[in-house]
Amino acid sequence: MFSLGQWINNQLTEWLTHESTIAKNTPPLTNFERLCDEIRPGDIILIEGRSRASNIIKQITQSSWTHSALYLGNYHQLNVAGIAPDSMAHYASTPHTDLLIEALLGQGTIITPLSKYRNEHIRICRPRSLTINDRNKVIQHTLTKLGHKYDVRQLFDLARFLLPYSLIPRRWRSSLFNYHAGESTRTICSSMLAEAFMAVRYPILPVVEQTDEGVRFYKRNLKLFTPKDFDYSPYFDIIKYPFVGLDEVAAYRSLPWDEDGYVCNEQGDCTIPIANVESESA
Repeated sequence: MFSLGQWINNQLTEWLTHESTIAKNTPPLTNFERLCDEIRPGDIILIEGRSRASNIIKQITQSSWTHSALYLGNYHQLNVAGIAPDSMAHYASTPHTDLLIEALLGQGTIITPLSKYRNEHIRICRPRSLTINDRNKVIQHTLTKLGHKYDVRQLFDLARFLLPYSLIPRRWRSSLFNYHAGESTRTICSSMLAEAFMAVRYPILPVVEQTDEGVRFYKRNLKLFTPKDFDYSPYFDIIKYPFVGLDEVAAYRSLPWDEDGYVCNEQGDCTIPIANVESESA
């Protein structure tokens, strides 16, 4: 039976996910074809969203990155690695389509084609030195989250948590550190990905302390992760492919080529060919 609460939630979700016409018409900043050539399974991609929810996240995190997703590779790669779940069987008809896993407001955790973000501003965050075995475990961990709902409450809790704590009425204070039975099937994009990397003990932004035994890493509360943390982390390499790259506009034309006509067999063994000398004298 359709309840009033569900109707209100659907209306709120529709309002939050609405994108303005101006935002939709903004030209992309990323060379999508180059990105597709270079992206690897296990890479995090950051997206600068255009919706009302994205604008809220920008205000909360003070970052333009509002969404994160994990690049899975394609169905063929996942199947060869033995980590393609049965729920992905329908992708077997298009085994080479580039796929992402992401948690979306109003849709939950789903698999989508990379081409969905062709016209968006995207950045790749690549975990440095991650082994193939651990990469597959990270991917497999996220695949277990398929179908989980998006945790809208966590989003608003995060907003409250980032406000000055003393100014928040007690009844409004963040519940980010509280556990409630039955909520394990809800997540947001960055928390889901952080959990997957922590499952193989790969650091993103750990809490680091100097102890008597030396430096010690502590796990960070997964609910506190936001998309910008992958950009800020020293353990992820940042890869950008601008729509017009300055290094792609015939840079070879600026090389300091000799203009006198010398041809060399090797360093120190150069001469001007006779044919060139005769043509110049004529």
